[in-house]
Amino acid sequence: MNSSHADALSVIFDLDGTLVDSEPNAYESMRLLLGRYGVADFTWERNARFIGISNLEALTVLRAEYRIAASADELVAGQDAIYLDLARKSTQVFPRMREFVELLHRRGVPVAVASGSSLAGIEAVLTGTGLDAFFTTYVSADEVRRGKPEPDVFLEAARRLGAAPSDCVVVEDAAPGARAAHAAGMRCIAVPYVPVDTTDPAFDTAGLLFPAGQDEFTARAAYTWLFPGTAPGPKERGPAA
Repeated sequence: MNSSHADALSVIFDLDGTLVDSEPNAYESMRLLLGRYGVADFTWERNARFIGISNLEALTVLRAEYRIAASADELVAGQDAIYLDLARKSTQVFPRMREFVELLHRRGVPVAVASGSSLAGIEAVLTGTGLDAFFTTYVSADEVRRGKPEPDVFLEAARRLGAAPSDCVVVEDAAPGARAAHAAGMRCIAVPYVPVDTTDPAFDTAGLLFPAGQDEFTARAAYTWLFPGTAPGPKERGPAA
């Protein structure tokens, strides 16, 4: 990447499973919601196929599969209420991701969050974790016509940042998000929430892939990929990764 392109760079982060380990809360809120409608067999494994897509899309599928009479919108509202309660009590930021965000902040790189969560969910997590100090721009899939793997949420984030899609890099943990980044014309750093084999086609379009996920990701590796030939200066370095 040449220096002028690097100077124009913006970074758009997925939230759940990428910046924060909210998937346990997301799963638990879905399990508790479905339990209200008599579903007793919603396991973590069944939930895994919905990682990376919006709650509305997931609950539309689950409503049909379990023949739930309530509307998809009613289910989303119920799940959001449960999730918000869980999120306010405990949401953990991935430490190396926080370090990466801090490095970008110190360099003056514009950042945004683009998530399948509701606006209330995004705000609760950012405020509860202190990430709201870095992210003043965020977009919910509820605000766009189509969720991931369509590119709408990333394109809207770029628009709000005043950035061209080609100048944006997406950080994602899920295959639908990686596909959405590619469809938006953006490069992608993929840090799979569920570790993948290097031959897994789901992340073929990612420019930088950490197959082992958060266990392999380091802020320094991501930073030097974005800014080749540079490294965080002494004042920029966070905790050792």
